[in-house]
Amino acid sequence: METGIVIKSVGSRYKVLTGNDNIIDCVLRGRLREKEVQTTNPVAVGDNVTIDPGDDNNTGIITGILKRKNYILRKASNLSKQSQIIAANIDQLLLIATIILPATPVEFIDRFLVTAEAYRIPARIIFNKTDLYEEAELERMEYLISVYSQIGYICLRLSIEEGTGLEEVALMMKDRVSLISGNSGVGKTTLLNILNPRLNLKTAEISDYHKQGKHITTFPEMHSLPFGGFAIDTPGLRGFGVVDMERNEIYHFFPEIFKVSKDCRFYNCLHLDEPECAVRQAVEQGAIDPLRYRSYLSILNDENTKYR
Repeated sequence: METGIVIKSVGSRYKVLTGNDNIIDCVLRGRLREKEVQTTNPVAVGDNVTIDPGDDNNTGIITGILKRKNYILRKASNLSKQSQIIAANIDQLLLIATIILPATPVEFIDRFLVTAEAYRIPARIIFNKTDLYEEAELERMEYLISVYSQIGYICLRLSIEEGTGLEEVALMMKDRVSLISGNSGVGKTTLLNILNPRLNLKTAEISDYHKQGKHITTFPEMHSLPFGGFAIDTPGLRGFGVVDMERNEIYHFFPEIFKVSKDCRFYNCLHLDEPECAVRQAVEQGAIDPLRYRSYLSILNDENTKYR
């Protein structure tokens, strides 16, 4: 019996990194596969597992999952399942966002942050492709950085083409397990290739740098970093479904809304049309950004949001 960490998940097959830096191709023991019925994947990248190696020491069977420090879910694309575990045992979430080519919607950013808050995992936002931005895009970026910085989120500016911000990103990731996410095309895989050129991960180059980094990652995978730590690359997400929450607790995961909500007249205020709602008043006065409040309403009223 050995222990290791799952570094790749492809369907029902897994790659496990053991303590002696050996990578073993594994499948799940049958009973373990049936145990988890609420998610599409009982074992996730980042899980610490026990394995029973085969005779050749290159294959094995995952026999157990050690206790998780944390994990993060997304809404599964398979409607017959409740959710999908993206990764487990994460130190931080890094959301790569871009103002153009492609434009990352604010609602996407906020759904990501809400999920991070719900699972108590620190989240950072990295605004990439800054070298492409004209004055209007730069103003938009600085506005968003101001909004999220005031809430308490760390934001970085990055240009992979010019190399600006790379040292700050590397320092942020050093000796940590970081999950990197974002819409397709924002440069996640390109960033990983820069941080660790030995990876040589595939990206889909279209015609020029303006659309560089439309990656073709199809399964989550964990990569070691030469300066210490691991990065988990995830498939490009078209949307970020919020799962496993009570409808009346969504606002708890918007820090600025939660802070103001204590002044609402009713303790169970949903901040919709209730009288003497301190949150709506704060939005009207500019103390809560209207974009954030719009994101809150979007999640609250999303019929696809999975509530407990």
